Amino acid sequence: MEDAKEEIRARLAVEDVVGQYIELKRAGRNFKGHSPWGTDRTPSFMVSPDKGIWHDFSSNKGGDIFTFVMEMEGCTFREALEKLAQQAGVELKRYNSDDRKQAAHKQRIRDCLELATKYFQFCLTKNKAVMEYVFYKRNLNKKTVENFRIGYAPKSGRALVDFLKKRGFTAKEMEDAGLVNRFGGDLFKGRMTVPLMDISGNVIGFTGRIIEKDDNSPKYLNTPETILYNKGRHIFGLSQAKDAIRRTDFVVVVEGNMDVISSHQAGVNQAVATAGTAMTEMHLKSFSRLTKDIRLAYDGDEAGVRAAERAISMASKFGIYLSVIDDYHGCKDADELIQKDPKLWQEAVENYQPALEWLLEKYVGKYNLKTEKGFQEYATEAKRLIDQIDSEDVVLREKYERIVADRLGISLEAFRAKKVVQPEKKKLKKANISGDAVMESKVEKNLAALKIHGGVDLGGFEIRDYNVDELGLIFEERYEKWAPADLQKEAMELIKKAESERLDLERKELEDQIRQAEEKGDEKLENELMLKLSKILRRK
Repeated sequence: MEDAKEEIRARLAVEDVVGQYIELKRAGRNFKGHSPWGTDRTPSFMVSPDKGIWHDFSSNKGGDIFTFVMEMEGCTFREALEKLAQQAGVELKRYNSDDRKQAAHKQRIRDCLELATKYFQFCLTKNKAVMEYVFYKRNLNKKTVENFRIGYAPKSGRALVDFLKKRGFTAKEMEDAGLVNRFGGDLFKGRMTVPLMDISGNVIGFTGRIIEKDDNSPKYLNTPETILYNKGRHIFGLSQAKDAIRRTDFVVVVEGNMDVISSHQAGVNQAVATAGTAMTEMHLKSFSRLTKDIRLAYDGDEAGVRAAERAISMASKFGIYLSVIDDYHGCKDADELIQKDPKLWQEAVENYQPALEWLLEKYVGKYNLKTEKGFQEYATEAKRLIDQIDSEDVVLREKYERIVADRLGISLEAFRAKKVVQPEKKKLKKANISGDAVMESKVEKNLAALKIHGGVDLGGFEIRDYNVDELGLIFEERYEKWAPADLQKEAMELIKKAESERLDLERKELEDQIRQAEEKGDEKLENELMLKLSKILRRK
């Protein structure tokens, strides 16, 4: 695969790839532009055609054309590779001898699903009753139907299967595409079909909504998990929403696919949906590549509350600001509100509430604070929730601690002293944080640039390995005209900051270990860890 990457790099100039997303202007040998993620007043985004790399000084991100597309599109490396290979006219299957057969099979599945989409779209245009349902009962316009590629699966048990068979697709390929039932016939029958697409707009499956009421059939039917469709990763509507999300810097997560479609028609183009309310870390990771502002438009029922709780516990890992939209004006969901008045939904999206605040209010309705049992249950749930806030964010923590303490009529100190044992699964939180979820240290990157390209002596301070070309770009932009004495002085200041950062990391790790020892009741280990922590605090 390295050969394929090099061939793509050779065919695509980094400034051309980046220039598809942001405006660049020549600055000597390099190009400059405004950061697509930051709020820089002066251009802080640098592209080096000579080195084939880019670096954003406002967000401390950098890399090559593949990492840039991953960041901008919120996609995986493989997806970025495939996208750029298509632009470059490079056939990846020629470079991947180990899984060439698998790659060819996946492409056949994509072709099968694409043809099925076109077939369903054609069937919609030929069925007057279904068109009336789509355009009048569902109130969808032509542009929306085309944008989401909505179609219709005929009632006949083998209409699609027979069509695809005539086009050369095998029963195995149709099965692997998730298009057939256990009897080998059509999975989707008599349903309005909506393709499920990946972030690049390729069809990877379908959801089908029943048109005629049938007590024996589910209202919605989805493609089962396949080699292309993964329920835990897929975000419905992201390919249509990504540009609006990047432009406005927020995403609206609704419950159903029809909520997404109606939202886009109503002008809320940032709307997407996960499978039900099952938000996963993979979903949050995809969102975090595009924005840190996630607005949940969940129902206020028990399922919606639990979904918000799960999202809060995961969001802290990615530095995400989580809020909730629930101003439905008596309607059950976004789709129903839009049918009532699209402007009300647009207003609701802007009338969001911090997720933690929303949950604490929901708990008031759930527990009877006038009883001792309800009082204790509310205090426990609230404390468990607030404990998930980053310990460094003391202002935010105190804000919610005061809200709860005042609501309970107790002192702030009493509420803080309450001990709550977190669920066992939360103990795995630290181990679940992947390497790319942790921000690289900007300070240490600058130190590495000074050492590698400025020849500065860092004494015994060790630095990790970084991309040498990216370090060269950092040095060229920041330090190229500095005198050697000034470079050395800068390095000494940065070393102090880097050592402080490392101590902070050590402290956080020890605090996590102390919390776990406390929950286990292991006083001996807790005391040992507290001793280590006190030494670190003295060093600070």
